[in-house]
Amino acid sequence: MPVQRRLLIRPGAIGDTILWLPALECLRAGFTEVWVASANVPLLRAADQVDSIAVTGLDTLGLPDRPLRPGLIERLRGFDSIVSWYGANRPDFRAAVQAAGLPVHFFQALPPETGAVHATDFYLAQARTLSGRVVDPTPRLACPRRDGGFAVIHPFSGSPKKNWPMERYRELARQLSQRFPVRWSAGPEEPLEDAVRFDDLYQLACWLASARLYIGNDSGITHLAAAVGTPVVALFGPTDARVWAPRGPHAMVLEDMANATVSTVLAAALMGQ
Repeated sequence: MPVQRRLLIRPGAIGDTILWLPALECLRAGFTEVWVASANVPLLRAADQVDSIAVTGLDTLGLPDRPLRPGLIERLRGFDSIVSWYGANRPDFRAAVQAAGLPVHFFQALPPETGAVHATDFYLAQARTLSGRVVDPTPRLACPRRDGGFAVIHPFSGSPKKNWPMERYRELARQLSQRFPVRWSAGPEEPLEDAVRFDDLYQLACWLASARLYIGNDSGITHLAAAVGTPVVALFGPTDARVWAPRGPHAMVLEDMANATVSTVLAAALMGQ
């Protein structure tokens, strides 16, 4: 019997993609290829093959002012099944897919704003309508886990309104450093002196897996730390934690970020240490 070839197309930032990982497992076929945002390509090691949406040229499909990437339609026709969280809200894209006769099933990329369904459960419910498979609803990334004895603080996110004040993070770091070393984490463009930085997200994930503890805002890096099994304290606000909280075996969420004191966060961080 021929191996079923399935393509999963998942746009979105780091956190969105990590929370979607159980849906990937639910939809796994004989051969599973995934197309994602370029930065997320290193994270999708559970797939048989991974490519960047931008590199494939998929984002040009249906645009009248952009030339179609040579070979794109033929490549898409090589799959028995295509499940896409990309293009559900692009009528031009959907029309181009239909005209090409491609076997695409579209899903909405974001959970509804009402209902307070966790994003992972939302994506899994979508996936189960196609596969019926029951899988672990905890996002996981395969990185070797060990306690390196240090804490990591990542004080940034995709929006300033999600960030706990930097002066509180610095005081938290000062108090934590009396117990064990503290290392700061930042992205390539985020301004923070002496921060540890990685261009490759999988390398960052494996470094986070060696941390004793991680503290951060509602960010993709917080989801990354939770997915590798590191104990996480996540400060949330104003985002709805019922929908977007990190899921992990040792993830703790403090929902009232605006009123969180250093002593409150410190107590949460030291719980179980």
